[in-house]
Amino acid sequence: MALFQAMRGAVRMQPLKRFAPSSQITCRSFAKMSFAKTHEWVNLESDGTGFLGISHFAANALGEVVYCDLPSEGATFSAKETICTLESVKAVGEVYAPGDIEVLEVNEKLAEEPALVNSSPEADGWLLKVKVTGDLSSLMDRDAYDKHAATSE
Repeated sequence: MALFQAMRGAVRMQPLKRFAPSSQITCRSFAKMSFAKTHEWVNLESDGTGFLGISHFAANALGEVVYCDLPSEGATFSAKETICTLESVKAVGEVYAPGDIEVLEVNEKLAEEPALVNSSPEADGWLLKVKVTGDLSSLMDRDAYDKHAATSE
């Protein structure tokens, strides 16, 4: 019993410190991620905005990305229309709109570090922040997409 009391006194719980101001904490991980058959993903929030990028499968197939030709903010695209191109050391890949979208923001980090598309394709390597204005019912959840990607190899 004395040992337990001594240990209890030695271990003091410290409160967690906030690692970033609350305005800088992102909730992207809580949004619903959906995938297109053409290997794009969109992480949609309840307000119809979300982040768009390519899947791990597409990033691996493309190879080391060296340049991202992204659209301008405010640009609009129809479903299945080419929205940008990703140039790698071995190919140029087209990224398609998963639905009708408006570009709200582009990932400026990709201008300096396009390899983020490879190292973190479903997080820091996002391409665009978009407002979805069309139907996304043809998109798949993670499990269905993983099965689709396995048959695409």
